[in-house]
Amino acid sequence: MLLVADVGNTNIVIGLYEGERLLFHWRISTEPRRTADEHAMVLRSLLAHRGMELEAIDAVALSSVVPAVTPAMVEVCGEYLGLEPLVVGPQTPTGLRLCYDNPLEIGADRIVNAVAAYSRYGGPLIVVDFGTATTFDAITGDGSYLGGAIAPGVGISIEALYERAARLWRVDLFRPKTAIGRDTAGSVRSGVIFGFAGQVDAMVRRIAAELGGSPRVVATGGLAELVCGECSTVERIDPFLTLEGLRLVHERNARTPPRPLPEAGQGRIGCRI
Repeated sequence: MLLVADVGNTNIVIGLYEGERLLFHWRISTEPRRTADEHAMVLRSLLAHRGMELEAIDAVALSSVVPAVTPAMVEVCGEYLGLEPLVVGPQTPTGLRLCYDNPLEIGADRIVNAVAAYSRYGGPLIVVDFGTATTFDAITGDGSYLGGAIAPGVGISIEALYERAARLWRVDLFRPKTAIGRDTAGSVRSGVIFGFAGQVDAMVRRIAAELGGSPRVVATGGLAELVCGECSTVERIDPFLTLEGLRLVHERNARTPPRPLPEAGQGRIGCRI
């Protein structure tokens, strides 16, 4: 079985695949100080809850945007699973052309999202991911990753609001009945849900105009369903897009040797597969 894990700044999302089928998935908090042994115990407990053991895992694929956590995750694979994981990065063969001024700057999560979305929906395509940051990624019809945009995510924006505004407090997020809030909690919900939905629609329209054609728009991430329910541009919500991208990249690399990228700082690299 294939274990996939996407290490984000807020959460680590883990999935277990049997072939192309996602059997189980879990979400745990990202803790940079957690040791390899602690990660292994968490993983063992999650699997045991589903009647599985560590020995059932025969391959691992990782993506990470938290450098402090990556070594511990790799150590878990070596010490507890006896496996060398595929750690996805810009240098990993994926089948997509990376048309970024410096591909080494592209987050691994954005790469695997693009791989999965292009495989499932074709191009041109825009992927919106609601994580710690809200990211927008543009993929052409022939599978070229052009780049996109990065904005503060819903969670960190709300935290900043609470920390800097003395008379505001944390509220549960759900769809407000009206844009005009009649109390503080309703006003915050309106600003967050409708405000971020407006941001998504505005950014998608700008990116689509530059991308050309009639791009499909796919969203993923923890708050995608809540926010995109108020969007007019998002066609589909795919909650496990990142995990599927990791599965696909692992599958492709099982039969494709790695190709190194030039060192950073050598100017524009151009499109690479």
